[in-house]
Amino acid sequence: MSNHLVVTALGADRPGIVSKFARLASECDCDIVDSRMAIFGNEFTLIMMISGSWPAITKMEANLPALSVELGLLSVMKRTSKHTPRHYVSRLQVSFNGQDQRGTMKRLTQFLADRSLDLAAVRSHAEETADGEPIQNVFLTINVPEKVDIEQLEQNIIELADELNLSCNIERMQGIDSNQKESE
Repeated sequence: MSNHLVVTALGADRPGIVSKFARLASECDCDIVDSRMAIFGNEFTLIMMISGSWPAITKMEANLPALSVELGLLSVMKRTSKHTPRHYVSRLQVSFNGQDQRGTMKRLTQFLADRSLDLAAVRSHAEETADGEPIQNVFLTINVPEKVDIEQLEQNIIELADELNLSCNIERMQGIDSNQKESE
């Protein structure tokens, strides 16, 4: 039986960070079963899930602080269990684009929370057009349970986009297990 550990790390970006984490996991007889990395400003961010026996997980927990100090990273670990998959009848991939405005992410995520929808992935970034106008792009992946009227949900999403003066594109996918969740 495998046990799991979630590791997060944050610090100045430089080459070799991922390699050192992978080496440590291997040396502790652990497997990296999922990971995400991103750069925010000049900061490197890492989230990974490690699996292994309890002695292997304990070894990882004991050795990770020293690696974090060596690399100048802030790190946090938490033991967890294997994810129990839920079945969703559909997955919506929704993109919102338009003028950058404060509060957009709050409104979008509150809309989903009010409907108890499962947010599988979020990606958001702002950029400037050639004439210097701030533009925001928000991409959401939403797992839709069976009890939700998907046509009504799509209409409500379009209405929300109109309220926020954003363009909106919705793509529907069918028969999704939460094992296919992804963070972007």
